[in-house]
Amino acid sequence: MAYNNIVIDTKGAVGIIRLDRPKALNALCAELFIELADALDKFEADEAIGAVVLTGSDKAFAAGADILEMQPKTYMDVYKTNFLCNESERLATFRKPVIAAVAGYALGGGCEIAMMCDFILAADNAQFGQPEIKLGTIPGLGGTQRLTRAVGKSKAMEMCLTGRMMGAEEAERAGLVSRIVPLADLMDEAVKVAGEIAKLSQPIVMMCKESVNKAYETTLREGIMFERRVFHSTFSTEDQKEGMSAFAEKRSPNFKNR
Repeated sequence: MAYNNIVIDTKGAVGIIRLDRPKALNALCAELFIELADALDKFEADEAIGAVVLTGSDKAFAAGADILEMQPKTYMDVYKTNFLCNESERLATFRKPVIAAVAGYALGGGCEIAMMCDFILAADNAQFGQPEIKLGTIPGLGGTQRLTRAVGKSKAMEMCLTGRMMGAEEAERAGLVSRIVPLADLMDEAVKVAGEIAKLSQPIVMMCKESVNKAYETTLREGIMFERRVFHSTFSTEDQKEGMSAFAEKRSPNFKNR
């Protein structure tokens, strides 16, 4: 597939997807989501790729969904096609780790797809928000759900009801982002972290990701039982044997992803 709205690259075992609609501040359109899903499919199938970085430009990660595309649509148009939802959720089902490297505006759908990633590294100029209320609608890609889980009801409710933007420092304090990085260093740091993850055992990394995500979707007791079963299952892998042998022998492990 030829891409018109994203650019993909690789650096070692790291896949990089850059949203690329500069004239629209990387506004999210249906075609972009189709291309994003296709790129994720390719990286998931590529055994040489261990982690992915999703980013935009220095000015905007993504400033929201494309309003000009949405404005003329009717209820039946969006309901029957599940508008923007099918392909966008591909991020949430991607099995390998995805780091969102966010600079500039991450608003509306931009904030929502950042939250679909496994964690967010934010540049010091990042701005997060769900301004849909100002357009006579509400978040539609999980914003009311993921934001509430990330920052709590009170802050999420305020942001969704007022459309107020949250800067990088507030986002870090609230738990929305993992760390703040100077803008000039954002991509280097994101690729470095992704590269460190990609050196590890891919099956074990995926199991760990599944276990952390389970905490959002179930009770503590059920989550602990899920974690325990996955933990026990790691003892059936060659990489667990290699990792513990390497520790005992005081050497670096040589994981085979098996």
